[in-house]
Amino acid sequence: MPRPISLMYTNFLRRSTALLKSNPSASDATQLPNGTVTTAPEGALFPKVDPSIDGEDCEHDCQDCSIKYPPKWSIDEEEELYGHVKGWSTHLLVATGKTDWSRDVEDEKGSVMEVVVKGGVKPNNGRLMLSASNMPPPKDHHDFPKGERPTTVLLLPSFTIIDNVTPASVPELIHHFIDNAPTTTTPLHLPSPPSKPTTNGTSSEPPPIDSAAHFPPLVEPITIVTPSKSPVKAPISHPFSTRPCPHLAIILLCSQKTRDARCGQSAPLLRRELERQLRPLGLYRDFHDERPGGVGIYFISHVGGHKFAANVMVYRRGGIDEKNTGGEDSWVGEATQGIWLARVRPEDCEGIVKFTVLEGKVVKPERQLRGGFDRAKGLVSW
Repeated sequence: MPRPISLMYTNFLRRSTALLKSNPSASDATQLPNGTVTTAPEGALFPKVDPSIDGEDCEHDCQDCSIKYPPKWSIDEEEELYGHVKGWSTHLLVATGKTDWSRDVEDEKGSVMEVVVKGGVKPNNGRLMLSASNMPPPKDHHDFPKGERPTTVLLLPSFTIIDNVTPASVPELIHHFIDNAPTTTTPLHLPSPPSKPTTNGTSSEPPPIDSAAHFPPLVEPITIVTPSKSPVKAPISHPFSTRPCPHLAIILLCSQKTRDARCGQSAPLLRRELERQLRPLGLYRDFHDERPGGVGIYFISHVGGHKFAANVMVYRRGGIDEKNTGGEDSWVGEATQGIWLARVRPEDCEGIVKFTVLEGKVVKPERQLRGGFDRAKGLVSW
């Protein structure tokens, strides 16, 4: 029998609190750009569902799932998964409005992806994972010449949406936002709960966390060279605008059939089943639904390991509080965890929603867990 949503949310919040109290051992610690983290052995990064806690059916596949993969679906079921993904610091999703791309997304001529990879400016805070996505670009995107079209990007794990990004502004995007963004190994500092009103009726509650607070002001001198003059410094106002992503979690599905037809087949099927599981909980959000909370589902380009299709990445926020259960107050948090699964089938989606998205647990870690990070614990898989 499905558990009540109130119980699932209660367990979710309890799990978030427990994460903050964790103090992983310093043994096997790895020094990364943003601090010391521990490489977690298999079975230690994320908890596995426990029938004694999560119910006797927690390890069972969905019984009423009617969506199936093609009859001749075949993937690698033998190779070991955990601990073999390359570590990443930040993840940039670029809105393209498409579900398939050139085999290498940096070969999309005149795109933001092309300049991120080939423009010569690299982030200084570790490896950037780049994904083209089916997030819709701005309505006026096609009013501009190719190579000058503005788009929107989503930066993770900071859960920051950045608008008005053009190919020409990519170096500034990297310098101002990605270089200053929290990473998968940045220690997580969640805000304290809001304080109660004081005796004079006012509240001593601190303001919500602003995701843009990580970043420097959007005006700084740049070098301008003219044909007849020496280089001079001149201020420039950057065109970017930022806003926090409103979702409490994001599910990313590889859909790039130019890399592997199985990705193009699996992503739409998984999206349908995930949506079916999320809607009764009031958690499904489409591209234009910016109500706080909920779960966004995006198609992205190749992430590696298409022979293990379907690849699914789940980013879960920290700082979750009563707003995500219908309250009026909220903290704008960053991703606490990134959970990378593979070999996902439609019948796995119920467990992924109930336990992975809502509680940070994994149902089939031995078969499906490729890796990820837990910033509250200071653990990574790499």
